Amino acid sequence: MTEAILLVGGKGTRLRPLTVHTPKPMVPAAGAPFLTHQLARARAAGVEHIVLATSYLAEVFEPYFGDGSALGLHLEYVTEEEPLGTGGAIRNVASRLHSAPGDPVLIFNGDILTGLDIRALVDTHRTSGADVSLHLTKVADPRAFGLVPTDADGRVTAFLEKPQTPEEIVTDQINAGAYVFDRSVIDTIPAGRPVSVERETFPGLLESGAHLQGMVDSTYWLDLGTPQAFVRGSADLVLGRAPSPAVPGRCGDRLVMDTAEVAPDAKITGGSAVGPRARIGAGARIDGTAVLEGAVVEPGARVRDSLIGAGARIGARTVLEGAVIGDGAHVGADNELREGIRVWCGARIPEASVRFSSDQ
Repeated sequence: MTEAILLVGGKGTRLRPLTVHTPKPMVPAAGAPFLTHQLARARAAGVEHIVLATSYLAEVFEPYFGDGSALGLHLEYVTEEEPLGTGGAIRNVASRLHSAPGDPVLIFNGDILTGLDIRALVDTHRTSGADVSLHLTKVADPRAFGLVPTDADGRVTAFLEKPQTPEEIVTDQINAGAYVFDRSVIDTIPAGRPVSVERETFPGLLESGAHLQGMVDSTYWLDLGTPQAFVRGSADLVLGRAPSPAVPGRCGDRLVMDTAEVAPDAKITGGSAVGPRARIGAGARIDGTAVLEGAVVEPGARVRDSLIGAGARIGARTVLEGAVIGDGAHVGADNELREGIRVWCGARIPEASVRFSSDQ
Protein backbone atom coordinates (compact mmCIF):
# COMPACT_ATOMS: atom_id res chain seq x y z
CA MET A 1 0.00 0.00 0.00
CA THR A 2 1.34 3.43 -0.91
CA GLU A 3 -1.46 5.86 -0.10
CA ALA A 4 -3.07 7.43 2.98
CA ILE A 5 -5.38 10.20 4.17
CA LEU A 6 -4.48 12.08 7.33
CA LEU A 7 -7.31 13.95 9.06
CA VAL A 8 -5.85 17.16 10.52
CA GLY A 9 -8.77 19.59 10.33
CA GLY A 10 -9.94 19.69 13.95
CA LYS A 11 -9.90 22.91 15.99
CA GLY A 12 -8.32 21.26 19.04
CA THR A 13 -10.70 23.08 21.39
CA ARG A 14 -9.86 20.85 24.37
CA LEU A 15 -6.18 21.69 23.93
CA ARG A 16 -6.52 25.44 24.20
CA PRO A 17 -4.53 27.60 24.73
CA LEU A 18 -2.01 25.36 22.90
CA THR A 19 -4.08 25.56 19.72
CA VAL A 20 -4.89 29.28 19.66
CA HIS A 21 -2.09 29.99 17.19
CA THR A 22 -1.15 26.44 16.18
CA PRO A 23 -3.30 23.61 14.79
CA LYS A 24 -3.27 20.59 17.08
CA PRO A 25 -1.13 18.34 14.83
CA MET A 26 1.53 21.06 14.65
CA VAL A 27 2.01 21.49 18.40
CA PRO A 28 5.55 20.25 19.16
CA ALA A 29 5.91 16.89 20.89
CA ALA A 30 9.39 15.56 21.66
CA GLY A 31 11.11 18.24 19.65
CA ALA A 32 9.01 18.12 16.47
CA PRO A 33 5.44 18.94 15.43
CA PHE A 34 3.31 15.95 16.40
CA LEU A 35 2.35 15.46 12.77
CA THR A 36 6.02 14.79 11.94
CA HIS A 37 5.94 11.66 14.07
CA GLN A 38 2.81 10.38 12.31
CA LEU A 39 4.22 11.05 8.86
CA ALA A 40 7.51 9.37 9.70
CA ARG A 41 5.78 6.25 11.02
CA ALA A 42 3.59 6.04 7.93
CA ARG A 43 6.63 6.34 5.67
CA ALA A 44 8.42 3.62 7.64
CA ALA A 45 5.43 1.35 6.99
CA GLY A 46 5.70 1.83 3.23
CA VAL A 47 3.26 4.69 2.65
CA GLU A 48 4.46 7.04 -0.08
CA HIS A 49 1.54 9.36 -0.88
CA ILE A 50 -0.44 11.15 1.85
CA VAL A 51 -3.28 13.61 1.41
CA LEU A 52 -3.76 15.94 4.38
CA ALA A 53 -7.38 16.92 5.02
CA THR A 54 -6.99 20.37 6.57
CA SER A 55 -9.37 23.01 7.87
CA TYR A 56 -8.46 24.96 11.03
CA LEU A 57 -5.34 27.11 10.46
CA ALA A 58 -4.85 25.19 7.21
CA GLU A 59 -2.27 27.68 5.99
CA VAL A 60 0.28 26.40 8.53
CA PHE A 61 0.86 22.91 7.13
CA GLU A 62 2.21 23.32 3.61
CA PRO A 63 4.84 25.99 4.40
CA TYR A 64 6.31 23.63 6.99
CA PHE A 65 6.20 20.28 5.18
CA GLY A 66 6.13 21.39 1.54
CA ASP A 67 5.76 18.54 -0.91
CA GLY A 68 6.98 16.04 1.71
CA SER A 69 10.16 15.13 -0.12
CA ALA A 70 12.31 15.81 2.96
CA LEU A 71 10.45 12.94 4.63
CA GLY A 72 10.51 10.71 1.56
CA LEU A 73 6.83 11.34 0.93
CA HIS A 74 4.56 12.94 -1.64
CA LEU A 75 2.22 15.23 0.31
CA GLU A 76 -0.90 16.98 -0.94
CA TYR A 77 -3.21 19.34 0.93
CA VAL A 78 -6.98 19.77 0.68
CA THR A 79 -8.73 22.44 2.74
CA GLU A 80 -12.36 22.24 3.84
CA GLU A 81 -14.17 25.55 3.51
CA GLU A 82 -16.73 24.36 6.08
CA PRO A 83 -16.16 21.56 8.63
CA LEU A 84 -17.27 18.26 7.11
CA GLY A 85 -16.72 15.78 9.94
CA THR A 86 -14.51 12.71 9.66
CA GLY A 87 -16.45 11.02 6.87
CA GLY A 88 -16.99 14.23 4.95
CA ALA A 89 -13.29 15.06 5.17
CA ILE A 90 -12.37 11.64 3.77
CA ARG A 91 -14.78 12.07 0.85
CA ASN A 92 -13.58 15.62 0.23
CA VAL A 93 -10.03 14.50 -0.60
CA ALA A 94 -11.00 11.45 -2.69
CA SER A 95 -10.17 13.14 -5.97
CA ARG A 96 -6.49 13.37 -4.95
CA LEU A 97 -6.13 9.60 -4.50
CA HIS A 98 -4.40 7.52 -7.13
CA SER A 99 -5.65 4.11 -6.00
CA ALA A 100 -7.77 1.76 -8.08
CA PRO A 101 -11.26 0.88 -6.70
CA GLY A 102 -10.10 -2.33 -5.02
CA ASP A 103 -6.92 -0.88 -3.52
CA PRO A 104 -6.57 -0.24 0.21
CA VAL A 105 -6.26 3.35 1.51
CA LEU A 106 -4.99 3.99 5.02
CA ILE A 107 -6.84 6.66 7.00
CA PHE A 108 -5.75 7.97 10.37
CA ASN A 109 -6.60 10.77 12.79
CA GLY A 110 -4.14 13.55 13.46
CA ASP A 111 -4.37 13.40 17.26
CA ILE A 112 -3.56 9.76 18.06
CA LEU A 113 -0.14 8.65 19.27
CA THR A 114 0.17 4.93 18.70
CA GLY A 115 2.56 2.07 18.21
CA LEU A 116 0.15 0.43 15.77
CA ASP A 117 1.69 -2.07 13.37
CA ILE A 118 0.44 -0.35 10.22
CA ARG A 119 1.57 -3.14 7.92
CA ALA A 120 -0.31 -5.70 10.02
CA LEU A 121 -3.53 -3.65 9.74
CA VAL A 122 -3.18 -3.58 5.95
CA ASP A 123 -2.40 -7.30 5.87
CA THR A 124 -5.49 -8.01 8.00
CA HIS A 125 -7.58 -6.00 5.56
CA ARG A 126 -6.28 -7.91 2.56
CA THR A 127 -6.45 -11.42 4.00
CA SER A 128 -9.93 -10.96 5.50
CA GLY A 129 -11.41 -9.55 2.31
CA ALA A 130 -12.94 -6.67 4.27
CA ASP A 131 -14.42 -3.51 2.82
CA VAL A 132 -13.13 -1.53 5.81
CA SER A 133 -10.74 -2.60 8.56
CA LEU A 134 -10.40 -0.81 11.88
CA HIS A 135 -7.63 -0.62 14.44
CA LEU A 136 -9.14 -1.50 17.81
CA THR A 137 -7.52 -1.21 21.19
CA LYS A 138 -8.60 -2.29 24.67
CA VAL A 139 -9.06 0.24 27.49
CA ALA A 140 -9.88 -0.17 31.17
CA ASP A 141 -12.71 2.39 31.11
CA PRO A 142 -14.37 2.59 27.70
CA ARG A 143 -17.16 5.03 28.63
CA ALA A 144 -15.52 7.98 26.85
CA PHE A 145 -15.08 6.06 23.60
CA GLY A 146 -17.03 4.29 20.91
CA LEU A 147 -17.23 0.55 21.57
CA VAL A 148 -16.65 -1.89 18.70
CA PRO A 149 -17.61 -5.50 19.53
CA THR A 150 -16.41 -8.23 17.16
CA ASP A 151 -17.20 -11.91 16.64
CA ALA A 152 -14.79 -14.83 17.00
CA ASP A 153 -13.32 -14.10 13.56
CA GLY A 154 -12.73 -10.41 14.29
CA ARG A 155 -15.65 -9.24 12.19
CA VAL A 156 -17.30 -6.08 13.56
CA THR A 157 -20.85 -6.66 14.80
CA ALA A 158 -21.89 -3.19 16.04
CA PHE A 159 -20.83 0.37 16.85
CA LEU A 160 -21.88 1.61 20.26
CA GLU A 161 -21.20 5.27 21.02
CA LYS A 162 -20.01 6.20 24.54
CA PRO A 163 -21.92 3.82 26.84
CA GLN A 164 -23.09 5.26 30.15
CA THR A 165 -24.46 2.25 32.06
CA PRO A 166 -22.75 -1.05 32.96
CA GLU A 167 -25.25 -2.92 30.80
CA GLU A 168 -24.14 -0.96 27.74
CA ILE A 169 -20.47 -1.87 28.18
CA VAL A 170 -20.43 -5.10 26.20
CA THR A 171 -16.73 -4.95 25.28
CA ASP A 172 -13.54 -3.15 26.21
CA GLN A 173 -12.59 -2.75 22.54
CA ILE A 174 -12.70 0.80 21.20
CA ASN A 175 -12.25 2.50 17.87
CA ALA A 176 -8.59 3.57 17.94
CA GLY A 177 -8.77 6.02 15.02
CA ALA A 178 -6.93 4.24 12.20
CA TYR A 179 -8.66 2.50 9.30
CA VAL A 180 -8.09 0.85 5.95
CA PHE A 181 -10.81 1.51 3.36
CA ASP A 182 -11.17 -0.06 -0.03
CA ARG A 183 -10.91 2.90 -2.39
CA SER A 184 -14.39 2.18 -3.77
CA VAL A 185 -15.96 2.51 -0.31
CA ILE A 186 -14.68 6.08 0.01
CA ASP A 187 -16.69 7.01 -3.10
CA THR A 188 -19.93 5.88 -1.39
CA ILE A 189 -19.63 8.56 1.32
CA PRO A 190 -21.97 11.48 0.51
CA ALA A 191 -20.12 14.49 -0.87
CA GLY A 192 -20.51 18.14 0.07
CA ARG A 193 -22.02 17.77 3.53
CA PRO A 194 -20.87 16.87 7.05
CA VAL A 195 -20.61 13.12 7.64
CA SER A 196 -19.46 11.30 10.77
CA VAL A 197 -17.62 8.12 9.89
CA GLU A 198 -18.28 6.80 13.40
CA ARG A 199 -22.00 7.61 13.60
CA GLU A 200 -23.08 7.40 9.96
CA THR A 201 -20.58 5.70 7.63
CA PHE A 202 -19.64 2.66 9.69
CA PRO A 203 -23.16 1.85 10.99
CA GLY A 204 -24.55 2.36 7.48
CA LEU A 205 -22.00 -0.02 6.00
CA LEU A 206 -22.85 -2.66 8.60
CA GLU A 207 -26.55 -2.29 7.91
CA SER A 208 -25.95 -2.74 4.19
CA GLY A 209 -24.07 -6.01 4.81
CA ALA A 210 -20.55 -4.75 4.19
CA HIS A 211 -17.63 -6.57 5.79
CA LEU A 212 -15.98 -4.51 8.51
CA GLN A 213 -13.00 -6.19 10.15
CA GLY A 214 -11.46 -5.28 13.49
CA MET A 215 -7.80 -5.80 14.38
CA VAL A 216 -6.97 -5.52 18.06
CA ASP A 217 -3.50 -4.09 18.54
CA SER A 218 -2.80 -3.31 22.18
CA THR A 219 0.59 -1.66 21.76
CA TYR A 220 1.01 1.94 22.90
CA TRP A 221 -2.06 4.12 22.26
CA LEU A 222 -2.93 7.60 23.50
CA ASP A 223 -5.55 10.15 22.46
CA LEU A 224 -3.77 13.51 22.68
CA GLY A 225 -6.99 15.49 22.99
CA THR A 226 -6.23 17.12 26.35
CA PRO A 227 -3.20 19.12 27.51
CA GLN A 228 -2.37 16.51 30.14
CA ALA A 229 -2.43 13.74 27.54
CA PHE A 230 -0.35 15.79 25.14
CA VAL A 231 2.33 16.42 27.76
CA ARG A 232 2.36 12.73 28.63
CA GLY A 233 2.62 11.76 24.96
CA SER A 234 5.58 14.07 24.40
CA ALA A 235 7.36 12.60 27.44
CA ASP A 236 6.63 9.04 26.29
CA LEU A 237 8.17 9.80 22.90
CA VAL A 238 11.31 11.14 24.56
CA LEU A 239 11.48 8.16 26.93
CA GLY A 240 11.02 5.69 24.06
CA ARG A 241 7.75 4.31 25.38
CA ALA A 242 5.98 5.49 22.24
CA PRO A 243 7.81 4.67 19.00
CA SER A 244 8.74 7.30 16.43
CA PRO A 245 11.60 7.54 13.94
CA ALA A 246 11.23 11.34 14.03
CA VAL A 247 12.45 12.03 17.57
CA PRO A 248 15.45 14.36 16.92
CA GLY A 249 17.95 12.53 19.09
CA ARG A 250 18.35 9.44 21.18
CA CYS A 251 15.52 8.42 23.48
CA GLY A 252 16.30 8.94 27.14
CA ASP A 253 15.41 10.91 30.24
CA ARG A 254 15.46 14.23 28.42
CA LEU A 255 15.66 15.86 24.99
CA VAL A 256 17.38 19.22 24.66
CA MET A 257 17.51 20.82 21.22
CA ASP A 258 20.89 22.06 20.02
CA THR A 259 20.09 25.77 20.23
CA ALA A 260 18.60 25.59 23.74
CA GLU A 261 20.55 26.89 26.72
CA VAL A 262 20.49 24.91 29.97
CA ALA A 263 22.34 25.99 33.10
CA PRO A 264 24.90 23.39 34.27
CA ASP A 265 23.09 22.78 37.56
CA ALA A 266 19.56 22.66 36.14
CA LYS A 267 17.94 19.22 36.31
CA ILE A 268 15.82 17.99 33.40
CA THR A 269 14.18 14.58 33.80
CA GLY A 270 11.11 12.44 33.14
CA GLY A 271 11.10 12.70 29.36
CA SER A 272 11.15 16.49 29.33
CA ALA A 273 11.76 18.20 26.00
CA VAL A 274 13.42 21.61 25.74
CA GLY A 275 12.79 23.29 22.41
CA PRO A 276 15.04 25.39 20.22
CA ARG A 277 16.28 28.68 21.69
CA ALA A 278 14.63 27.93 25.02
CA ARG A 279 16.54 28.82 28.19
CA ILE A 280 16.57 26.98 31.50
CA GLY A 281 18.05 28.93 34.41
CA ALA A 282 20.34 27.92 37.24
CA GLY A 283 18.94 25.44 39.72
CA ALA A 284 15.68 24.95 37.81
CA ARG A 285 14.00 21.53 37.98
CA ILE A 286 12.05 20.35 34.93
CA ASP A 287 10.26 16.98 35.11
CA GLY A 288 7.96 15.39 32.50
CA THR A 289 7.47 18.75 30.80
CA ALA A 290 7.54 20.20 27.29
CA VAL A 291 9.24 23.59 27.03
CA LEU A 292 8.56 24.98 23.58
CA GLU A 293 10.63 27.20 21.31
CA GLY A 294 12.05 30.36 22.85
CA ALA A 295 10.47 29.83 26.27
CA VAL A 296 12.40 30.85 29.38
CA VAL A 297 12.41 29.14 32.76
CA GLU A 298 14.17 31.37 35.25
CA PRO A 299 16.48 30.22 38.06
CA GLY A 300 15.06 28.05 40.82
CA ALA A 301 11.72 27.35 39.15
CA ARG A 302 10.12 23.93 39.66
CA VAL A 303 8.09 22.60 36.73
CA ARG A 304 6.41 19.19 36.61
CA ASP A 305 4.04 17.56 34.08
CA SER A 306 3.41 20.88 32.35
CA LEU A 307 3.62 22.52 28.97
CA ILE A 308 5.24 25.91 28.50
CA GLY A 309 4.27 27.57 25.23
CA ALA A 310 6.52 29.21 22.69
CA GLY A 311 8.07 32.44 23.96
CA ALA A 312 6.54 32.11 27.43
CA ARG A 313 8.47 33.02 30.56
CA ILE A 314 8.34 31.35 33.97
CA GLY A 315 9.66 33.48 36.79
CA ALA A 316 12.29 32.57 39.33
CA ARG A 317 11.24 30.10 42.04
CA THR A 318 7.76 29.69 40.53
CA VAL A 319 6.19 26.23 40.91
CA LEU A 320 4.13 24.68 38.11
CA GLU A 321 2.50 21.28 38.36
CA GLY A 322 0.10 20.02 35.71
CA ALA A 323 -0.10 23.52 34.23
CA VAL A 324 -0.39 24.76 30.66
CA ILE A 325 1.16 28.12 29.86
CA GLY A 326 0.11 29.66 26.55
CA ASP A 327 2.43 31.14 23.95
CA GLY A 328 4.00 34.39 25.05
CA ALA A 329 2.53 34.30 28.57
CA HIS A 330 4.57 35.59 31.50
CA VAL A 331 4.24 34.04 34.95
CA GLY A 332 6.13 36.19 37.43
CA ALA A 333 8.46 34.99 40.15
CA ASP A 334 7.31 33.14 43.28
CA ASN A 335 3.93 31.95 41.99
CA GLU A 336 2.41 28.50 42.43
CA LEU A 337 0.08 27.03 39.80
CA ARG A 338 -1.15 23.44 40.01
CA GLU A 339 -3.85 20.92 39.06
CA GLY A 340 -4.54 21.66 35.43
CA ILE A 341 -4.54 25.44 35.52
CA ARG A 342 -4.26 27.08 32.10
CA VAL A 343 -2.72 30.48 31.45
CA TRP A 344 -3.88 32.09 28.21
CA CYS A 345 -1.55 33.21 25.46
CA GLY A 346 0.05 36.55 26.23
CA ALA A 347 -1.34 36.71 29.78
CA ARG A 348 0.69 38.35 32.54
CA ILE A 349 0.71 37.11 36.13
CA PRO A 350 2.59 39.42 38.52
CA GLU A 351 5.15 37.98 40.88
CA ALA A 352 3.94 36.30 44.08
CA SER A 353 0.27 36.83 43.17
CA VAL A 354 -1.05 33.28 42.65
CA ARG A 355 -1.09 30.52 45.25
CA PHE A 356 -4.08 28.57 44.07
CA SER A 357 -4.99 25.97 41.46
CA SER A 358 -7.88 25.73 39.09
CA ASP A 359 -9.58 23.09 36.93
CA GLN A 360 -10.99 25.75 34.60
